[in-house]
Amino acid sequence: MDSFKLLSADDMNSLAIKAKNGDTKAKEELINANYPLIKSVVKRYIGKGVDYDDLYQIGTIGFLKAINNFDVSFNVKFTTYAVPMINGEIKRFLRDDGLIKVSRAIKSLRIKIKHFVDEYQKLYNKMPQVSEISIALNETEEDVITAMESEKSSVSIDAKIDESDLNSGLVVDKLLVSDSTENMLDKIAIKEAIKKLPERERKILLLRYFRDKTQSEVAEIIQVSQVQVSRIETKILQTLKDALK
Repeated sequence: MDSFKLLSADDMNSLAIKAKNGDTKAKEELINANYPLIKSVVKRYIGKGVDYDDLYQIGTIGFLKAINNFDVSFNVKFTTYAVPMINGEIKRFLRDDGLIKVSRAIKSLRIKIKHFVDEYQKLYNKMPQVSEISIALNETEEDVITAMESEKSSVSIDAKIDESDLNSGLVVDKLLVSDSTENMLDKIAIKEAIKKLPERERKILLLRYFRDKTQSEVAEIIQVSQVQVSRIETKILQTLKDALK
């Protein structure tokens, strides 16, 4: 792991915006600077039956999702926003593997947030900030973010795949987190491999890695078993990895 340096909250936010807009150097600096943060979150899941290196890689995927979804209008520090995203990615992985159960508390909090946001918008005609939701509901900002991020739009079985999502360079960062993914040739190879995937496999790819659906949720949408989704996903990832060889 590369050496890291301490950055101020403003520096973190600034780098996050640059990284979100495609600045590769800013993204690398942000990952290196937050190595201790990712490591601290990953440590919580040691002993769950998954190797540390695998957990760290999954946590990094969550961190990259935090970069891609971060918005300064949230009025929170980037690190505050990133922690629940890292947690969520690891929990999603462990949940799919049957190692942990889904928390009903998040679903309950999500409903409370929706009610509060609806009432707030009626009164002020604007979205409340995360800090305002946190204070009103007596919840931590991290828990508020976790609940808000857990609500993803549903996709019907007949829904068309968003080609701009699947063909974007972000797929490389989200699926194959390694130094080689920064190489333009690798990105081109993966994009071409995705284009050649059958329609159903591309839909599974979209649902799992761009809509953050669990394997069980994908199985219900695609109308196959969770075991079949797991096998197809493994095949897809192997296809993309083979494209890099």
